Amino acid sequence: MHVNITFRHVEPSDALKTYIDEKLERLKKYFDRVVEGNVVLSQEKIRFTAEITLSASGIRMNAKHESPDFHSSIDSAISRIERQLKRHKEKLKRHKPHSNRERRTMREQIYDYASFENEQATVLQTEHYTSHHMSVDEAVMQIDLAEKDFLVFTDNDDKVKVVYKRDDGHYGLIEPE
Repeated sequence: MHVNITFRHVEPSDALKTYIDEKLERLKKYFDRVVEGNVVLSQEKIRFTAEITLSASGIRMNAKHESPDFHSSIDSAISRIERQLKRHKEKLKRHKPHSNRERRTMREQIYDYASFENEQATVLQTEHYTSHHMSVDEAVMQIDLAEKDFLVFTDNDDKVKVVYKRDDGHYGLIEPE
């Protein structure tokens, strides 16, 4: 872990540096790769502020805390970073992809055709359309005007046809034989 420690309005202290290093060592267990960190310690009158920023593996954690002394502000900022890291690690565990074996068994459960043999198909909804005499061009124009996905119509030879809108923006025609 590479850590830069900056002191603002405070004399640099080796004791504070070793204290920060010891506290940041606890956070190594959350990271797999190289970690870069910045710690800024500043003092304004009686307020001691510790701001810690860690970045690794595409994530960035930031915590800032003010208190009456440096040790408590460092401890509070470290505990905030640790909470963020725990939350991030749990999030990664929850979104872990399935292994190939688990995917295969899931697919087998989804496509278990034996369970469909005993099921009977049911009609959930019935719609009635009146088919009008029109040409294919008129049917396409009607689809555009009505903003529907398909239109059932009768051509001049009294044959029922269906014009539908495709995903690519073009139109398709179904002619029963």
